[in-house]
Amino acid sequence: MELVVATRNQGKLREIRALLEGSGITVLGLDAFPDLPEIEEDGATFEANARKKAVTVARATGRLTLADDSGLEVAVLDGRPGVHSARYAGETASDADNNAKLLQTLASVPAENRQGAFCCAMALCNREGECRVFFGKVEGLLLDSPRGEGGFGYDPLFLVREYGRTMAELPMEIKNRISHRGQALRQALEVLRTRV
Repeated sequence: MELVVATRNQGKLREIRALLEGSGITVLGLDAFPDLPEIEEDGATFEANARKKAVTVARATGRLTLADDSGLEVAVLDGRPGVHSARYAGETASDADNNAKLLQTLASVPAENRQGAFCCAMALCNREGECRVFFGKVEGLLLDSPRGEGGFGYDPLFLVREYGRTMAELPMEIKNRISHRGQALRQALEVLRTRV
């Protein structure tokens, strides 16, 4: 069975392929469909963006499509950067740019008030536009400097208290087990297994 994952983010594809390893599902990224146009993520929620991407790609490719929108919500910032996580420092911002802006924004916030959560909405849609949506969330603390070489995005700043390590310091198997994306994907996998 082939599953299109509506992303060009190689870090995200690596995580999803690792989680689906041994499932009999072949994962195709958007790089397999170079003619597809960019999809503007203009929804007000993670769910709206995930649905939009999955429906658009499923209809364009005629294949079952999985799309997620996820990001970091910081309590003291009223949930920002939220749906703007990937573009927090600007439309062409790198992970380093976004992390630098977050560190600057939180500079005067004491460590005990730096709670944050990675949130994910994941939509699984067929070519008729019928969707199921799954959710995941992991809570942690935002550090005042990056730690770790793994992961991507805000992972080096996100401390998982139970492990005393950032998402970027955790081995991939632990990260996939506890992450917001891993939680949502396991729910989606239960549905996918009925189709394989």
